[in-house]
Amino acid sequence: MTTVRDQLRQAFLRAGETVVVVEEGEHWSGERLLHLAEGLAAALTRESIAAGEPAGVWVSNRAADFAAVLAVWLAGGVVVPIHRTAPKATIAPVLAATSARFLVDGAGGAAPVPPGRVSAAHPGLWVRAVPPPPANPLLADAALVVFTSGSTGLPKGVVLSHQAWTTKLANNGASYHFGSGVRTLLVLQTTFSYGMWVSLLTLISGGVLTIHRRFDVASALSALASGEIDRVALVPTMLRAIQAESDSPAVRALLERIWAHRKLRYVYVGGEMLSPALTPVLENLFGDVLPINIYGLTETGTCDFALEGAELLQHPAAIGRPARGVSFRIVAKGGHLAAPGEVGELQIRTETMMRGYLGQPAFTAAAFADGYFRTGDLAWADEEGIVTMISRMKEVISRGGNKIYPQEIELALQTHPSIAEVLAAGVADPLMGQRIHVAIRLKQGAALDAAALRRWASERLEKFKIPDAFHFMDRLPVGRTGKADRISLANSLRPDGR
Repeated sequence: MTTVRDQLRQAFLRAGETVVVVEEGEHWSGERLLHLAEGLAAALTRESIAAGEPAGVWVSNRAADFAAVLAVWLAGGVVVPIHRTAPKATIAPVLAATSARFLVDGAGGAAPVPPGRVSAAHPGLWVRAVPPPPANPLLADAALVVFTSGSTGLPKGVVLSHQAWTTKLANNGASYHFGSGVRTLLVLQTTFSYGMWVSLLTLISGGVLTIHRRFDVASALSALASGEIDRVALVPTMLRAIQAESDSPAVRALLERIWAHRKLRYVYVGGEMLSPALTPVLENLFGDVLPINIYGLTETGTCDFALEGAELLQHPAAIGRPARGVSFRIVAKGGHLAAPGEVGELQIRTETMMRGYLGQPAFTAAAFADGYFRTGDLAWADEEGIVTMISRMKEVISRGGNKIYPQEIELALQTHPSIAEVLAAGVADPLMGQRIHVAIRLKQGAALDAAALRRWASERLEKFKIPDAFHFMDRLPVGRTGKADRISLANSLRPDGR
């Protein structure tokens, strides 16, 4: 099998002097990226990187990041993406878990690095003063070690093989309308598997990737309004931000230009649940586009379920049908297979499954049941096999003995005409076990207080589901990938801040 490593190199070779990445106005040709990649790969080889050895790669949505990724692959190493702005407290456990000796920065030193020497062979390569890691069968011909967000405790390194990643990209390309000449706007971070596959698939398809280092409504819409972009991948938090500013004359003008150009064809939404209230917004904002809602996990290679177009509008709360190469089952609380409409844990089997969690065999074993990956997500399927997710099992709020799904509260509150965004979380309480706290961002110019919202909610939610506290915020807490983050919200509301 030709791997993504070979496909990316061949794509840069074919492109030659043709531009393949545009980063903040700077144009990068395939030839330029390949030259940088080969120089870094040669430096890694001179420094004696071993086959299957993890190497940290600094990323923050820069064109040179993709050269650094390719360099590690060409040298036989395994890419461990690390965001340039990550705090030291989050970098340290990644380096400890991987025993990474090498840190690669394609941008030539834009990121802070732990102590170590700079390789004389290349300014973007650091060598840490640590012993070489022992050979690990889990890393043989591995492509990536992607660290999860840590929603179930400390972050875990998900090991994905070249074969699995190559197969997933091929399946995604066939399923989600990628081909020669695609032009993609990247506003997702590439420490996020979602951002990584969208970027790599654009490049190996022979397309052009336009990169924004961070997301903001005006710059993203300006890029889409240029008439040069035919697809963009977003998380719902970004979509809500666009919706919240859509009444602004400047934003409305940009949206009208997007409509007029009719160049934007595909809008992918993933990374978190797309609420029923938000689904019609895709069409209202962007006009004649094909919306595609995608659900997936890092451990399964991402993109496990999808729903698009008219079917998405007909089932706005669903995550969709299984993707190519994916099968699933829903296991009810008693351990039996759930009947249609019955809620249980969603479990997935796929050919693109992770090899395991690096250095954590017990967690790896616990993550599987009969060859299925246990997602920890509660879901149900209808008679047609369309799956709707209810909540993460660990996010269920236990208040006074009642089990409450935070999404249920969010869906109810999102129908209030003054609310732009809402996020619910359980916060530890000595009396009730947990209390329900809700973060609210109001629409521009709207006014609402907690007492009025509580009265409104009491007509739409059972008494035990009415939030104990409302927090009005200018911006909801998000994680490093840009997704709304319940753990960040809950931690910010705990007395000890942890």
